[in-house]
Amino acid sequence: MDLSAISPALLIASLMVAATPLLLAAIGELVVEKAGVLNLGVEGMMIVGAICGFAVTVETGSPFMGVLAAMVGGALLSTLFAFLTQFALANQVASGLALTLFGLGLSALMGQNYIGIKPPSMPRLDIPGLSDMPFFGPIFFAHDPLLYLGILLTAAVWALLKYTRVGLILRAVGENHDAAHALGYHVIRVRILAIMFGGACAGLGGAYISLIRVPQWTEGMTAGIGWIALALVVFASWKPWRVLLGAYLFGGINVLQLNLQAAGIAIPVEYLAMSPYLITILVLVILSADKSGAPASLGRSFHASN
Repeated sequence: MDLSAISPALLIASLMVAATPLLLAAIGELVVEKAGVLNLGVEGMMIVGAICGFAVTVETGSPFMGVLAAMVGGALLSTLFAFLTQFALANQVASGLALTLFGLGLSALMGQNYIGIKPPSMPRLDIPGLSDMPFFGPIFFAHDPLLYLGILLTAAVWALLKYTRVGLILRAVGENHDAAHALGYHVIRVRILAIMFGGACAGLGGAYISLIRVPQWTEGMTAGIGWIALALVVFASWKPWRVLLGAYLFGGINVLQLNLQAAGIAIPVEYLAMSPYLITILVLVILSADKSGAPASLGRSFHASN
């Protein structure tokens, strides 16, 4: 066992990369649930975003076009869920599960011709002088643009929910859709826009996996990140900064267990592999012990005649 080979700076930088797809998907789902909608199709939207982003990047040679395509792909898939739940008034849990199964199958079909292909790399935002700083340079100033976007998106969602009229309307719809409708707010419209935003974020998270974290296409490569994102929103008590903390916790434990495996620590690989999920859930349960914070209308269908 040789722990001296593990660099703390590179470890922290790696955990930030590992946490980003989870953060992007979770912050989108937080907005959806704040509007009173429970979308269990995050995994399906992520994997469709992963293949859309990968395919467009390979075909155009532009990672940024791929990222845009991933967001569009995730948002378009989310409109199927929006139609089923907001117009057909289908059960949200069943529709979300169906969306995940559909997304997994669709992505496998779309990705048949892209297995084994390496996509063009996403440029990094290296800042001259700062990127070369000892310890702090690799951690803060040598990442891809999407990593910084995830942090900025978290701050933007927090500010929107706390300080803006749009955030107030979103929370009103999630807390009591009948009262919001009585006040003249368009409940269905608000929820559809929230669902599409969540789909775009999930697609973006999927593209981060296929273009940056693991630059290749493999069927099912999201590997349960969408389900972890769903749990993260709940255990973070629907608070954006707790979502960020939970995502980085998961990323840290995940990267640490990989480094411990590489260092040859005498713990069975299976225990190390499941440790990120167990420790993340345990800590987030403790963090959310104060109160639930769930929107009162979460998962409830709305009809104007109700």
